[in-house]
Amino acid sequence: QVQLVESGGGLVQAGGSLRLSCAASGRTFNMNIMGWFRQAAGKEREFVAAITRTLSNTHYADSVKGRFTISRDNAKNTAYLQMNSLKPEDTAVYYCAADVAYLTSNRVWNHREYDYWGQGTQVTVSS
Repeated sequence: QVQLVESGGGLVQAGGSLRLSCAASGRTFNMNIMGWFRQAAGKEREFVAAITRTLSNTHYADSVKGRFTISRDNAKNTAYLQMNSLKPEDTAVYYCAADVAYLTSNRVWNHREYDYWGQGTQVTVSS
């Protein structure tokens, strides 16, 4: 089993920055993909970004390209999401996800492809 714990959420003004962390524990050695999703109130869960274990290939939703950066430290079993130039529409609960699969670019966006999830961390951006 794998446990994921997010941290780093909070309240920030528009234009500000936050850095989310996702610490993984348990059988983490084969977690080939780690991703971030978010869910705003009354909306469906949506893909934000993902990163592979080997080569650290990254994928981003169009809405966050150029503002958010995903990274991972395999030695620490931790993934990060650096969020800059935050907008009120970025307000949501942010979830970390992971899976053993080698997901291609046409699959990384699909939350159903991920077996392991954190509990979520709230990000609120005020205008």
